[in-house]
Amino acid sequence: MSEASSPAPAAAPVPAAAPTSAEAPASAPAATESAISNASLYVGELDPSVTEAILFELFNMVGPVASIRVCRDAITRRSLGYAYVNFHNRADGERALDMLNYTLIKDKECRIMWSQRDPALRRSSKGNVFIKNLDATIDNKALHDTFAAFGDILSCKVVTDQQGVSRGFGFVHYETEEAALQAIKNVNGMLLNDTKVFVGLHISRAEREAHMEEARANFTNVYVKDLDADVDADELKALFEKYGEITSVYMPAHDDGTPRGFGFINFADHEAARTAVKELHESEFKGKKLYVSRAQKKTEREKELRVQYEQTKMEKLSKFQGGNLYIKNFDETMDDDMLRQEFAPYGTITSARVMRDDKGASLGFGFVCYSAPAEATTAIAEMNGRMVGKKPLYVVLAQRRDQRRQQIEATKRQWQGGAPMGPHVYGPPPMYYPPGYVQQRGAYPAPRPVRWQGAQPVPGQYPMPGQYPVPQYPVPAGQRPMRPRNPRQGSRGGYAGRGRGGYRSNPRTQGPGQQETTQAEAPIESEPASLTAAALAAAPEEERKQMLGEALYPLIEARTPDMAGKITGMLLEMEDDDLLLLIDDSVQRDAKIDEALEVLNSQGPADAE
Repeated sequence: MSEASSPAPAAAPVPAAAPTSAEAPASAPAATESAISNASLYVGELDPSVTEAILFELFNMVGPVASIRVCRDAITRRSLGYAYVNFHNRADGERALDMLNYTLIKDKECRIMWSQRDPALRRSSKGNVFIKNLDATIDNKALHDTFAAFGDILSCKVVTDQQGVSRGFGFVHYETEEAALQAIKNVNGMLLNDTKVFVGLHISRAEREAHMEEARANFTNVYVKDLDADVDADELKALFEKYGEITSVYMPAHDDGTPRGFGFINFADHEAARTAVKELHESEFKGKKLYVSRAQKKTEREKELRVQYEQTKMEKLSKFQGGNLYIKNFDETMDDDMLRQEFAPYGTITSARVMRDDKGASLGFGFVCYSAPAEATTAIAEMNGRMVGKKPLYVVLAQRRDQRRQQIEATKRQWQGGAPMGPHVYGPPPMYYPPGYVQQRGAYPAPRPVRWQGAQPVPGQYPMPGQYPVPQYPVPAGQRPMRPRNPRQGSRGGYAGRGRGGYRSNPRTQGPGQQETTQAEAPIESEPASLTAAALAAAPEEERKQMLGEALYPLIEARTPDMAGKITGMLLEMEDDDLLLLIDDSVQRDAKIDEALEVLNSQGPADAE
């Protein structure tokens, strides 16, 4: 059983939120450590939302808990569905096993067994019993109750699918091999819930595969299809018996008795079966070409078909590697012919397709495949960002779904700076705080102070998260206050309060003549200027990210106001040159915003907050 073979890692302490008993000091005798090790329980079939605190509340009612650990994925920190609970003494563990096994935790039956740290004993098949043909109503507890009469059970499991429905077989692992043999003797062939069950010793997958390979090499059962409708079992036997002795012939039929066009012939000798396949495959019989091969189980056929499909798929992908383009952001009126026409000037197109839903409506994206990668590269250079209709196209090389998923995961890890070690699934994404933002209680750490000059924001008037606060500047009487869209102003990539050669003085400290100069220059500040590479290079290195954030934030806010802070913080992890390109190129900027939104949405609403 796969869960039983999972190694038991060193248990982590119980979370501080839950009351815990005093743990043994590091200098405790080896006997104490051995006692705790022997009192370790494996708890499986857990809901992904179950935490250490939930398990502590349940198991601490039985006896003092030493430690609990829910095992999680090393990268995503998502629960793997099982945990280890360590008690201070084995008696409490035995009581927990008796009282809490198959208890509902978050509407799922947990399965408890002793943790076995010795991998040799975990992987041993001694005492392990396999049961099949189980009724769908039999669950873990019912199976345990049925087989508990024959000996002490280490673990018991009915295998289910992803929806929790029984797959009709299960395993019972006894403490001794004698108990397993006794269960086989008494239950094999008996009726459980009016269904005759098979009970036998569990055979490991390696042993089963070795047996199957031997059976394939020495097959005696032959499969034949594409038979004429008039062929019956006697004619089929007469056709094959010239190659050797036949023990049985079977031809399935429809409900009305007519043959289904295929059959099975079992020979007494392997050589006879092999000769029959070699001689009769693709031969003519009653005007039809026969297909003759070794008989296979359905699972084996499906496995071979999957392998053939994957090989064919990889051959096609390698053939068109670098020549298949992904195109999105075109009008809903775009069809296959229009898409082909737009991209035809750049090379020979083997296929062009606009993807549609089940009602025939365009999904807004499609694919164009060229005969050569060089043609695809030219098409990307010429068509990416080009206006077709009223929208700029987004054109990149197409990726397989698994490649795209790996890229998103890598980007997610890069932006998050590694997975957190706490019980949360994901840590908070990088957060950009607009200039003037004041941290709220319990929020993320406060950002660096704002670098540009000007009057300070009015006390008590703080922006809400997701809003971009505009610095308040004193305005002389009679003049309408300005509200620039971008805090970075000026004609040379400088800041709003900066003039040529330095910072502009506060108008309140100037004389009348100086105020007139300020008023005359005020309209120039109302027009935002883009950040240039020269201005960025001239700024101190520690302030460049702040400058890029101030330029990038309002552009992202115009697209997605609610997530602008998070997305800006995520994008600021990129190189400065790439960020400058995003500021000037709306197509690439929108693509990065879409990618960031996809990462945030994949984390779920709880993690995106």
